[in-house]
Amino acid sequence: MRSTHRRPVAATALAAVAALTLAACGSGSDDAGSDGDGGISLKTSGKLTVCSDIPYEPFEFVKDGKNVGFDLDIADKIAEKLDAKTNVIDASFDSIESGLFKTQCDIAISGISITDARKANMDFSSPYLDDDLVLVAKEGSGIDSVKSAKGKKVAVQQSTTGEEYAKDNGLTPTGYEDSGLQVQSMKSGQTQAALGNQSILRYAIKDDSSLQVVEEIKSGEQLGIAVPKGQDELLDTVNETLKDLESDGGMDELKKKWFGDDAA
Repeated sequence: MRSTHRRPVAATALAAVAALTLAACGSGSDDAGSDGDGGISLKTSGKLTVCSDIPYEPFEFVKDGKNVGFDLDIADKIAEKLDAKTNVIDASFDSIESGLFKTQCDIAISGISITDARKANMDFSSPYLDDDLVLVAKEGSGIDSVKSAKGKKVAVQQSTTGEEYAKDNGLTPTGYEDSGLQVQSMKSGQTQAALGNQSILRYAIKDDSSLQVVEEIKSGEQLGIAVPKGQDELLDTVNETLKDLESDGGMDELKKKWFGDDAA
């Protein structure tokens, strides 16, 4: 997922820093402070600042002027654990993947697939969602597999594992900044298929009977929450929150809320 489960580093350090657009919900002092328990240093006292690449439905997107989604509900639970409020910064996925999110944010949650390459730049929480890749095409397109998509224009989200898979398997990927543009390119005929994480693409096509999943790709991807290296106490709190959500049924409720009744 952002899924990307998302992605190999592509941007330069300068570009990644610039991409941390400060479209934050809420404002506050830039001075770092401690959370309510006094043990964890946050970028802004009383606020958990979260980097997320918006939109990436249903993980994070804007509805009625507010940042909402599966990931952001989880972020709210972590903030509650810290006796803090959630402050979301809309950041490019390149800046998140490179680890530069640490200059602005306490954590990053944005459908991030856990990979060894990314572990070099950040620490990850325990996995909170399993995700695989799928290939989507229009009904009657003649595309029914990755093999049959070779030579066709395949929409991918830039810097995602979907883009990486497409390149590694002889496809001709056309990159888009977000999943909305990715799917729209297929609907408009600019591309003939789309490849990406099942959680995103299944959600995106659920109300369009002309689009269908033509191949499932078992990539074994798992999503995690990114924490800057060295922030062990914060990482522990993130993992405790995820464990609580799993044990009390809260995670199943969130999955049903954002992915449908069969998701849990």
